[in-house]
Amino acid sequence: MSTRGWLRGCSGLVGLVVLALAQTQRLAAQVCRPPASSNEAKTFAIFSVPLAFGPVDAPELHPRFQVGLEAAYLPKIAPATATPTICQPGKGPESTDLLFAVPRPRIGIPLPLGLALEASWIPPVRVAGVKANLFGVSLAKPFELWSLIGSVRAHSTFGSIRAPITCDQAALSDKSSECFNGKLSDDRFSPNIFGADLSLGKSIFDGRLRPYVGGGYNRLEPRLQVNFTNQSGFVDHTRVVVNLDRLALFGGATWQMDSRFAASTEVYATPADAVTVRLALRATIGP
Repeated sequence: MSTRGWLRGCSGLVGLVVLALAQTQRLAAQVCRPPASSNEAKTFAIFSVPLAFGPVDAPELHPRFQVGLEAAYLPKIAPATATPTICQPGKGPESTDLLFAVPRPRIGIPLPLGLALEASWIPPVRVAGVKANLFGVSLAKPFELWSLIGSVRAHSTFGSIRAPITCDQAALSDKSSECFNGKLSDDRFSPNIFGADLSLGKSIFDGRLRPYVGGGYNRLEPRLQVNFTNQSGFVDHTRVVVNLDRLALFGGATWQMDSRFAASTEVYATPADAVTVRLALRATIGP
C-alpha cells in the first residue's frame, strides 16, 4: 500500500471514530434527569395521582370474586407547571389535559390465607388521541381490629400511555413553538408506580354503608419517551427520567346496594401534588 493510500485509510478511520463518539454523546444527551423541584417532575407527579391503583373499596374481611369498573378524574395541570424548565427550556407548555377521566376495569380474586388479589388492564385502544396499555395489580390482607375492618395492601401501576404530549395539533400551528410545521408527536409515558397502604373501615346501617380512611407511601419512577419530528426532519427521542417519593391519603365509602352489587366513591390525594375523585361499580360473581 502506498503512503498516500495509508494516510487516506487512517483519515477515514479517524473520521469514523469521531462520528461514533459524536453519536455516543448525542445519545447520552437524549436522557434528561430533571430534579424533583422541576416542572417536569411536578407534572409527572400530578399525572401519577389518578393512575395510582387505589383501593376504591372499603376493606372486606372475607374477599369475594368480583368484577367492576372504575373511573378516575384527571386533575388539570396549570400551563405554568406544564412548561418544561430543564429538559426543553423555552418550550411552551406540554399538552396535558387530553382527557377528563380515565376508565379502568377491575377484577378481584380471593386467594388462600385470606389474601385478595385485584388486577386491572386498560387495553390499547386510542381515544381522543390517547392510547393506553396500562396495568394495575394489588395484593391485600384484610384483618379485624376491634369493631373495625382493616386492610394492608401492596400495589403497582405499570405499562404505558401514548399521546401527543410534547407537540399536539395546536402546537403544530403555533409559529412561536418549536413544534411548528412538524409532525404530531406520539410520546410514550410510563407511570411506574409502586406503593403500599393501610386502610380502616367500619360497617354501619346493617352493613349497607361502609366508610373507610387510609394512607400509604408511593414510589414514583415515571418515564417519558419523546417521539417528535420537527419541520427540518430532526427526530427528538429525548427520554425524561424522574424518581419521586410521595405520601398518599384517601377516604371514601362503599354502598352495598344488594347482595351482589356495590358502588364506591373515593377521594385520593398526594398532598404535595393533586387530588382525584374515583367512582367504582362492582358485581360479585358466585356465592
